[in-house]
Amino acid sequence: MNIFKFTIKLIAQIFFVIIFFSTLDAKNLDKFDEGSHISDYFSGILLLNDNQYNESYKFLKKLEGLEESHDHYSSKYLFSLVNLGKFNEAFSYSKKLEKRKLGNFESNLIMGIYYLKNQNYDLAKDYFLKLKNRKSSSVLNNFVSNSLLNWVSFNNLNLNSAKNTINTINPRFENLRNIQNVFLHCFYKSQETELFFKNLLSNKKIDFSRYNYFYALYLSNSGKIKEAKKVINSSLELYPRNLLLNQYKLDLNNDKYENSFNCQNLSHVAAEILYITANALSSQHIYKFSNFYLNLSKYLNKDFYAFDALLAENFYNIENFKEARRIYNVIGKKGKAFLWYAAKQNAKILIKEKKKKEALKILTNAYEKLSEKNIYEKFDYAKFLKNNDQFKNSIKLYTEIIQEITKDHSLYSKATDGRGVAYERVGEWDKAEKDLLSSLESDPDQAYVINYLAYSWIEQGVKIAKSLKMLEKANNLKPDDPYIIDSLGWALFKLERYNDAKNYLQSAVKLMPADPIINDHYGDVLWKNGKKIQARYYWNYVLNLKNTEEELKDDIKNKLILGL
Repeated sequence: MNIFKFTIKLIAQIFFVIIFFSTLDAKNLDKFDEGSHISDYFSGILLLNDNQYNESYKFLKKLEGLEESHDHYSSKYLFSLVNLGKFNEAFSYSKKLEKRKLGNFESNLIMGIYYLKNQNYDLAKDYFLKLKNRKSSSVLNNFVSNSLLNWVSFNNLNLNSAKNTINTINPRFENLRNIQNVFLHCFYKSQETELFFKNLLSNKKIDFSRYNYFYALYLSNSGKIKEAKKVINSSLELYPRNLLLNQYKLDLNNDKYENSFNCQNLSHVAAEILYITANALSSQHIYKFSNFYLNLSKYLNKDFYAFDALLAENFYNIENFKEARRIYNVIGKKGKAFLWYAAKQNAKILIKEKKKKEALKILTNAYEKLSEKNIYEKFDYAKFLKNNDQFKNSIKLYTEIIQEITKDHSLYSKATDGRGVAYERVGEWDKAEKDLLSSLESDPDQAYVINYLAYSWIEQGVKIAKSLKMLEKANNLKPDDPYIIDSLGWALFKLERYNDAKNYLQSAVKLMPADPIINDHYGDVLWKNGKKIQARYYWNYVLNLKNTEEELKDDIKNKLILGL
C-alpha cells in the first residue's frame, strides 16, 4: 500500500472512531471514554481491517459490554472470533447478545450454523428465519440466509416440494440454483442425480470444473469407481490445472476413496454454499468477509481441505505471507498435487520477500520429489526458472515440453514463447526469433508476445515498419498496457515521427511513472521535439530511480553532456 492510500485510510479510520465514540449513549460513555479504550477499539478495528485477527481479538476482547451502546462492536468482535477459529467462543458470545436482545446478522448466522452442525435442525431453522427477516442490504447475505433456511427445511419436505423451494431462488442466481438442484437430488438419493450432474457440467460457458470433482466423488461413494475415474480423466482434458481433480485422480489410482464431501450431509452442503459466497467475496477483494464465510465452512466440514486453498490465497493477496505460508504447509501434506501446488505458492511468497535463492531451492526440491512429472508441472518449473534468470535450465525443460506436444496443444504457444524469451536473454537471437514467431503462428493474438518480438526488432533497428503494425494490433488487444504503449511510441520515434511518438510515450509515463526505460524514452522524444530542458529533467529523474541499471545510467550521463 503506498503512503498516500495508507494516509487516507488512517484518516478515515480516525474519523470513524471519533464519530463512534461521540454517539455512545450518555449512560455508557463513562465506561468507555478513557483514552485506553478508544485506543483499544481503534487498534482492534485497524487490525481487523488488515486481517490481523489474533491481534484484533486481543484489543476487542477488552471492550466486552460495548455492544450495549454500539452494535457495530459485536459484529467486529464476532468477525475476529470466527476468523480465529474460536467458534465455541463466538457461539457463547452470540447467546449473550440474544439474551440482551442485541442479536445481529452475524450472531444469528453463527447460532444457526452451530445448531445445523449439531443436527438440531428446528433450532437452526429458527435462526436462519431471523436472518431472512433481517433483509440485509448485501445480496450475498440474502443469498446465504435464504439458502440455509431452505436446506434445513428439507428434512420435513419431499423432493418435489424441495425442488419448488429451490426454484424460487432469484433468477439472477441461476447458476447457484442449478448447483443446489444437483445437491438436492443427491441429498434425496434421487435416481436423476447423475442426470442433473451431467446437465450442470454440459454448460461450457461457466467454469464448473469444481463440480466435476463432486460428481466423481458421488460416483465413488456410490461404488462406481470406474465411472468416477472416467469423469476425472475427461474433466482433466478440459481443466488440466484443476487442483481437486488432479489430486483425486491420484487418490483413485491409489485406491484412496475419501469422503470429505457428502451431498447427503446437510452440514457439507451448507459449507459449500458458504464457500461459494466466500469465493464471490474474494473475487471482489473483500477478504475480511470472505475469510469469515470460509471459516464457517471449515467449521461445518473440517475435513474438506480445499477450503484452505482459498483461505491461503486470500492471505497471500493481502500480503500476510506468514499466515499464507502456514496454511500452504498444511495443504502440502494432503497429497502429491497439493504438495506441488503448496511449493509453487511458497516460492511465490519467497520471491515477494526478495529471497530468490530460497525460492529456487524450495521449488527445485519439490520438483525433484515428484515421482512422475506431468507436462504441466514441467511447464510450471520451466517458467519459474525462466522468470528467475535460470535461462539455460529453462531452455532444456521447454525443449522437452515442445518435443512432447503437438502444435495445437494449449501449452505450445506458451512453451515456444517461454523458450524464445530465454534464448533472447542468453544472446541466441536467431533461435529466439524462430520460437517467438512459432508462438504467434500458433496463437496470433498474444499481445505480450507481439510486444516482445516487435520491441526486440526495434532495438536491433530492423523491421521497424512491420513492428509498428504489430504493436498497433497489440495495443488494440491490450489498450492500456504501458509497456505496449511505450513500444508503440518507440517504434514511431525510430521512424522519426517524433510528435506522434511523444503522445504515446507521454501516456506510457503517466501509466508507469517509475519505470526507467519508459522515462528515458520520453526524455529522448522530448529532446527531438525541441524541449531540451524537459528532456534533461527526465534523464536526471531516471538517474535517481532505484532500479535503473548501470548501463542505462552511463548512457544517460553521456546524453546529459552531449544530447542526442
